[in-house]
Amino acid sequence: MELAHSLLLNEEAYSQLGEVQKAEFIFDWLRYLEKLLLATSRSDVKEKQKTLVEQLLSLLNSSPGPPTRKLLAKNLGILYSIGDTFSVYETIDKCNDLIRSKDDSPSYLPTKLAAVVCLGSLYKKLGRILANTFTDTVGNILKAMKSAESQGRYEIMLSLQNILKGLGAAATPCHRDIYKAARSCLTDRSMAVRCAAAKCLLELQNEASFMWTTDLDSVATLCFKAFAGSNYDVRISVSKLLGTVLAKAIISKHPGAATSRQNIRRVSLEEVLELLGTGFLRGSSGFLRASGDMLKGTSSVSRDVRVGVTQAYVVFVSTLGGAWLEKNFATFLSHVLSLVSQSHPKVTQTQIDAVCGRRCVSFILRATIGSLGEKAQVAAAKDICQAVWKLKKVVDAMMSDGNLETRLGSTDVAASQHTLVCALQELGNLIHSLGTTAAPLLQDSSIGVLDSVIAVIVHPSLSVRLAAAWCLHCIAVALPSYLTPLLDRCLERLTVLKSSPEAVTGFSFAVAALLGAVKHCPLGIPHGKGKIIMTLAEDLLCSAAQNSRLSAQRTQAGWLLIAALMTLGSAVVSHHLARVLLLWKCVFPVSPKDLETEKSRGDSFTWQVTLEGRAGALCAIKSFVSHCGDLLTEEVIQRLLPPLPCAVDLLTQLSSILKTYGSPLKTPTLVYRQRLYELLILLPPETYKGNLSAILKELAADLTAPDIQVAASTFLLPPLCHRDDLLLLSPLLQETDHRFIEEQLLLCNGIACGSLEYDPYSIYEKDVEGNSVPKPLPPSLSVISSAVKLFGVLCAHVGEAQRLLILEQLLDSIKHTKGARQQVVQLHVVSSVSSFLKYVAGSKRNLGPEEIRRPVLALVMGALESPSPLLRCAAAEAWARLTQAVDDGTFTAALAQVSFDKLKSARDVVTRTGHSLALGSLHRYLGGISSSQHLNSCVGILYALSQDSTSPDVQTWALHALSLIIDSAGPLYYMHVEPTLSLIMMLLLNVPPTHAEVHQSLGRCLNALITTLGPELQGNSTSVSTFRTSCLLGCAVMQDNPDCLVQAQAISCLQQLHMFAPRHVNLSSLVSCLCVNLCSPYLLLRRAVLACLRQLVQREATEVSEHAVMLAKDSREELTPDANIREVGLEGALLILLDKETDQRLCHDIKETLNHMLTSMAVDKLSFWLKLCKDVLAASADFTTITCVDTMQEEEGDKGDDASVLTTRNDDRSHPFTNPRWPTRVFAAECVCRIINQCGNAHSAHFDIALAQEMKKKDSRNDFLVLHLADLIRMAFMAATDHSDQLRLSGLETLLVVIRRFAAIPEPEFPGHVILEQYQANVGAALRPAFTSETPPDVTAKACQVYIIAVERHKNHRQPLKTTTCSEESVRNGSHSSDGLRDLVHTDLATLSRLWLAALQDFALLTLPSEFASQLPVEGGAFYTAETSENAKLHYYNSWALILHATALWLTSTGFVVADPDEGASNLSRPVTPTSMCQGSSSGAAVKSPEDVYTDRFHLILGISVEFLCSLRSDATMESITACLHALQALLDVPWPRSKIGSDQDLGIELLNVLHRVILTRESPSIQLASLEVVRQIICAAQEHVKEKRRSAEVDDGAAEKETLPEFGEGKDTGGLVPGKSLVFATLELCVCILVRQLPELNPKLTGSPGVKATKPQMLSEDGSKLVSAALVILSELPAVCSPEGSISILPTILYLTTGVLRETAVRLPGCQLSSPVAASLQALKGILSSPMARAEKSHAAWTDLLRSALTTILDCWDPVDGTHQELDEVSLLTAITVFILSSSPEVTTIPCLQKRCIEKFKVTLETKDPMVQIKTYQLLLSIFQYPNPAVSYPYIYSLVSSIVEKLQEIDKRKPEDTTEFQVFQEGIKVLEALVTVAEEQHRAQLVACLLPILISFLLDENALGSATSIMRNLHDFALQNLMHIGPQYSSVFKSVMASSPALKTRLEAAIKGNQESVKVRIPTSKHTKHPGKNSSIQLKTNFL
Repeated sequence: MELAHSLLLNEEAYSQLGEVQKAEFIFDWLRYLEKLLLATSRSDVKEKQKTLVEQLLSLLNSSPGPPTRKLLAKNLGILYSIGDTFSVYETIDKCNDLIRSKDDSPSYLPTKLAAVVCLGSLYKKLGRILANTFTDTVGNILKAMKSAESQGRYEIMLSLQNILKGLGAAATPCHRDIYKAARSCLTDRSMAVRCAAAKCLLELQNEASFMWTTDLDSVATLCFKAFAGSNYDVRISVSKLLGTVLAKAIISKHPGAATSRQNIRRVSLEEVLELLGTGFLRGSSGFLRASGDMLKGTSSVSRDVRVGVTQAYVVFVSTLGGAWLEKNFATFLSHVLSLVSQSHPKVTQTQIDAVCGRRCVSFILRATIGSLGEKAQVAAAKDICQAVWKLKKVVDAMMSDGNLETRLGSTDVAASQHTLVCALQELGNLIHSLGTTAAPLLQDSSIGVLDSVIAVIVHPSLSVRLAAAWCLHCIAVALPSYLTPLLDRCLERLTVLKSSPEAVTGFSFAVAALLGAVKHCPLGIPHGKGKIIMTLAEDLLCSAAQNSRLSAQRTQAGWLLIAALMTLGSAVVSHHLARVLLLWKCVFPVSPKDLETEKSRGDSFTWQVTLEGRAGALCAIKSFVSHCGDLLTEEVIQRLLPPLPCAVDLLTQLSSILKTYGSPLKTPTLVYRQRLYELLILLPPETYKGNLSAILKELAADLTAPDIQVAASTFLLPPLCHRDDLLLLSPLLQETDHRFIEEQLLLCNGIACGSLEYDPYSIYEKDVEGNSVPKPLPPSLSVISSAVKLFGVLCAHVGEAQRLLILEQLLDSIKHTKGARQQVVQLHVVSSVSSFLKYVAGSKRNLGPEEIRRPVLALVMGALESPSPLLRCAAAEAWARLTQAVDDGTFTAALAQVSFDKLKSARDVVTRTGHSLALGSLHRYLGGISSSQHLNSCVGILYALSQDSTSPDVQTWALHALSLIIDSAGPLYYMHVEPTLSLIMMLLLNVPPTHAEVHQSLGRCLNALITTLGPELQGNSTSVSTFRTSCLLGCAVMQDNPDCLVQAQAISCLQQLHMFAPRHVNLSSLVSCLCVNLCSPYLLLRRAVLACLRQLVQREATEVSEHAVMLAKDSREELTPDANIREVGLEGALLILLDKETDQRLCHDIKETLNHMLTSMAVDKLSFWLKLCKDVLAASADFTTITCVDTMQEEEGDKGDDASVLTTRNDDRSHPFTNPRWPTRVFAAECVCRIINQCGNAHSAHFDIALAQEMKKKDSRNDFLVLHLADLIRMAFMAATDHSDQLRLSGLETLLVVIRRFAAIPEPEFPGHVILEQYQANVGAALRPAFTSETPPDVTAKACQVYIIAVERHKNHRQPLKTTTCSEESVRNGSHSSDGLRDLVHTDLATLSRLWLAALQDFALLTLPSEFASQLPVEGGAFYTAETSENAKLHYYNSWALILHATALWLTSTGFVVADPDEGASNLSRPVTPTSMCQGSSSGAAVKSPEDVYTDRFHLILGISVEFLCSLRSDATMESITACLHALQALLDVPWPRSKIGSDQDLGIELLNVLHRVILTRESPSIQLASLEVVRQIICAAQEHVKEKRRSAEVDDGAAEKETLPEFGEGKDTGGLVPGKSLVFATLELCVCILVRQLPELNPKLTGSPGVKATKPQMLSEDGSKLVSAALVILSELPAVCSPEGSISILPTILYLTTGVLRETAVRLPGCQLSSPVAASLQALKGILSSPMARAEKSHAAWTDLLRSALTTILDCWDPVDGTHQELDEVSLLTAITVFILSSSPEVTTIPCLQKRCIEKFKVTLETKDPMVQIKTYQLLLSIFQYPNPAVSYPYIYSLVSSIVEKLQEIDKRKPEDTTEFQVFQEGIKVLEALVTVAEEQHRAQLVACLLPILISFLLDENALGSATSIMRNLHDFALQNLMHIGPQYSSVFKSVMASSPALKTRLEAAIKGNQESVKVRIPTSKHTKHPGKNSSIQLKTNFL
């Protein structure tokens, strides 16, 4: 294919290719040429132009396929527009000649069509240059059209559209001719031609003013005719034409009278609406015919015309724009509503017509009002409300007349009902979409929305009552705060107006609808309502019999309320279940005998009421089973079952009852059947197995009933077909933006669309499609639907004999009917059999023996050859399910063979389509049907079928089946890839574009092939690159296809290719294709675009964004006008789209895409993203509030800035976002939070203003978040003060994030202040509105949280924000837990603490296991009632941890022992809380002592903590665990709780075990550290307890002998520790767990030997070091908890672990620092060595032995084992030895063998070369030499002094070079000086004599001092200073030394002279260094010596 990439066609390469390759080669060359021409210079193009034109024109004659001819024409146009134009006339003539040619053979057709397309392209590109030739061309084309077939007409229309586009006004002479031709094509029998004609006329109307003036009426009539018999695409195109022309008629500026021949009058809005109304009401029939029909009373406008006109209304309004609609809304509304009013009875003459008409009107209103901004929507809602009032008044007037028996009224009332239904539904929808922003509308009493809706609830028409109830439902969902008041109001009216039938039904509907809204409202309703509703329902049911006028209504209302009550879930229902079951039992007769007496007694009316009641009861139980599944215990099921047999008995009797009483009972019996079937579907078949056969018979009778007239296949079959197969059928089954109205075209004219009045019980159910009105089907259809489902289940559960019987009976019933009836019966029977097979295959059951297969096979086979495509689809699915159910290879093979044979022999379309899909389905369910010969024969047959160009249907189905086979065959298909690809390419290049469905199937095949090839597409082999090129070419062909679904396929194929071979997909062209279709009118195309974008931005967000902007800037034609990519980038365009889009899935994809883009790019394009979010939030902010806050700003600079921000909004045109809706604004606020979090993971300068400003100065392109702080605060403020509650929550969340992130950042200009202080006013103003009384509690709660965080963060520079917080709110929202906040809530602590304790007590009760339920208080707790316990649990779970921490802190601050002033009642100072206000005080309880109260509190806190920590759920948050541990820490900080823990050993052990478990299950270091802190406190508590007991024992037994004192502490007299009973043992376990996890080498089992095995020491992480240190601290405390014997038991373990840590972590650090674990282990050693137990009488000897062993172990670490000793840090080990020497009793270290080794170690380290080690050694020796006990220190002095002196003399000879050597010298001298001090008098002289020469040797004389290095000078100073200090002290020795050594003396004198001045300065300072040994640096660094 690379050969195709040249400017001229490579004819040599071309000639060598085969047929298919040639077509591909040409197409690829033309694609390349298009890009190349635009990039090549004009001169190069002109040079080769002649050859190129010849090559292109020669292609015209080679029968190019549709995509090729389109590209060919495009290239010709580009070539002439760039190069010379003189030969263009020849080209045009040549094309015209080709068109004139008389050759009509099919082979010549492509050439003619190509010529037509070329002409269009040339005129479009060159426009007026060709104006002089165009009349001939157009004449020629129009002439050709007369004889052209549909493809020709299609291309001619599109070509004329291009000619008109190119020539503009110059084409006027031919306008009329073109208009005539297009008129005839607009009603062409080919749908594609109609679409093309509509496009041509749409282009024509731009210049041809007669279309929207004189000929306006005829254009409209023509469009109405075009709608008749149209498909979806035609309706879209023609409605666009009609809407645009009518809009033009209104807004056009007509030429003045002078220029035009006659004065054209302006068309008024009323006339235009009248025209549209005519189409809606009368359809396409002419006036005469219509009037004739009207006389006969037969006419009914065909649905497709009405749907088309409906779409035209929407186009008309959207063309005129939102501003126009706002201005003219009242007129428009009254017109649209009048379409279904009494003035046009024809629209509503039957129920079915009325429902369809209402759907259309609703659609018009939804689509037009839905596009307005929120303010305009509120205004529209007011208008609708006005309309409702007017209609209400009319009805009232008529009803009052009705008393005069003027029955005329009732028909008028019936007629106005539809208008009211439409108005109410739209009002509901509007308020629903406005959400809480609709609050001002409802609060405005002058409009009275609620009053008007409630007023029509008692309307005489059922549909109006239901619509009003639904409207209330929408209001409650939108504004949850209205739910309870509305419910109360309706319940009150229902009680008061019990005697009005309308009021009873109306208000019961309203209550049911409101109950259905509860699940959408986060805060629910008060639980007491359940009781009221239940009582009312019972009352209605009991009083139904009292008044026959009301019995039916009351019965229905009673059961409806019970059924709706069930949706509130188990928590509410459980309290009323017994009463419901009792009512259920009473509604059916007890025995069959009673049923017989009923039959003999009743009349028509009583039967109506009875059936209504029983159907209602069935519905209530169904509602119970589906909403309260967890209440279905065995016991409840047993109580549910008894009435069922009787219900089934009644079912069998229904037909005889119906015969007796006739038609009044027809609907009630149907409804009863449907309700029973629905309930049975939900119950397991085992529960009613005794009745299976009776029910099955009834089902069979229903399915084959003689009175069903119409086959409603479109609602029965889709659930039984596979979703992918539905694509084969009418596009109506696919999702479109017009689904709501298009749905009615699926059903034939005799069937109604779904509507609420068909099943009032659906009013409380959640609608399947989201938030629109439920649309139940009429009972006659829904009963079939339920019967089909139930049949599937029951047929699988009956015995095989009966199953066979029933199946054969169904088969016979089809044979015995004829004509249309037969189709209906076949549909029902096949549906039920499919349902049966689906159930059997899905539940892995067995179908049964051979004879059962036969009838099933016959049924399915018959359906496979049915004329209905939908039935064939369902049959193909059933065919595959049958093989799945039989699960037998030979059977499967036989079925496949049946299809093969049929396909080989049959010639009719039906059989070929049915069986080809059957083969595809078989493969789908059974994989690649194991044997590959099947695969080969399948593929072969389908290849042949897919090339049958005579029938596009066969091609479509065959290709679809092929795609299924490719998908399921997987790798087995590789051998077929090449032929399949060339087949697909051939078809793509040759199938006419008018057959879009074939192209769609080709797209599915290509997609399946790409998936099969998968990652192999990245390969470089020739075969793979050929495949890849073909795939890319295929995608290119599909991208150019005019059909949107084919384009969607192309995009998803490219998406797959991009996933598998990203390098080979041209990203820029893919992104341009996506941007162009971003706002396509086709939903499926938009979905494909976003699915693809979402995938692309996960990898290459930046590239995608840049390509989009480049494209927007380069594009000559305007991209999509809706998405303004040029200004706001792709991100902004997506936000605009998100705002307009209503499809949930699409919105989700847009959000995901934006989130991915934000994650990748927000940090780099910070200003851009923040501006986007700010624009969205500011576009509809309330400006008065912002300005008022900004005036509170103190800095002038800020004010100026803010003012400019505010003024930008005045000019609307500059603003990319106009009135975004609240969900979009919420998303923008969430984006701001995400941006802040993203910056948190990026550069630190984002949160450091000084650094950010500095970096910004260096490079102005740098951008940091902190520089945008003002914007962040402003955005949070705008969101937090909006009308929408959701947005307020998001705004407060943003504020919270901002405060958390920026609170600590200092303000560089004002030291001591933080950057956020200047925004205090804004934060306060944002929070203040949340504390008003009408704010919803969740917003107030969020504001509390923000307030708390703000105060907490400001506690250092605090000026608390000036808002109030309600105490109870803070209980709910994590109490004020931090110390810094304690003084803030100090005044409220008395109240708060009581509330906290009450909440904790509630929580403790609620977390009890279910078996203790009986012990819970009957009335509930402090903050919940018994009914709400389940719902309340969640709130307690979310907030208990912080409340616990707060309570613990409060108790700690009071020292735990605080008595409440009003203490005395029982329970933990139970406060007055919302639920306790009404209850009397429990005066009978005994008064508790303060001690008991403290104990209760202590156990409450401890109990909750232990319960939580010992069984941590996987969803337990880190915050909860941390809060809980901190609470325990706070508790144990106080003596009283410590004494409780200390004295109760079991409690301590329990707590330790729980903490051990926490440490094992939670890896977080912070949690482990917090746990260890609690362990330390427990050990301290135990220590205190032991000390206290010892003290009191000594006091008590003062006189007794000391020996007889009992031993306190663990281990008592024996020293034994019992695991599970010992606190010390539990602690040891826990510490070992921590240590071994950090240092596995400590575990002897791991290292394989109990001895010390040398390993390389390791550096622990910071967290690891902290944990090890904490564990060591605890270990060192343990001996104090034991008795002397006990301490002996644990000492080896403690020493092993401590020395082990030392050994494993003694890493050499720079500067001989000690690592923190080493420091901790030394500290622990010091603690152990100085323990009183080491000196206690009973344990002294054993301790001494053990401590010696420990010292030996440390010394052993040193000695080389395997040569690894040099890894350990000598200083650490030496320090450890020193700790032993200084802290243990002398007998441990003075035994000769150990002493000798210790001295040896010091000697070795003194010899090391490392000066730092020497310094540390000297420091350690200094402390040993100064040890007061001579027995310890003297041996070291004797052994080491001589070598120290030698070392110092060496330094003198070497002359130190650097500061470290100087420090070594300093430290050495300090040691010698200390010796002098310590030495006995007689030895002192000797020592001084040693010391003086060394010091004097470093002195310098005058001359040397000047030239000396700084080190030498420092040495000189140091030596001189020390001499000055020693001289006076030991003057006699000093003098004698000086006398004996004159050289020294002279040197000293010279130095003193030379340094006279500095000595003067220095002498005073020498006073401070009297005792250098006292503060040696080792003691400063670590405090363990």
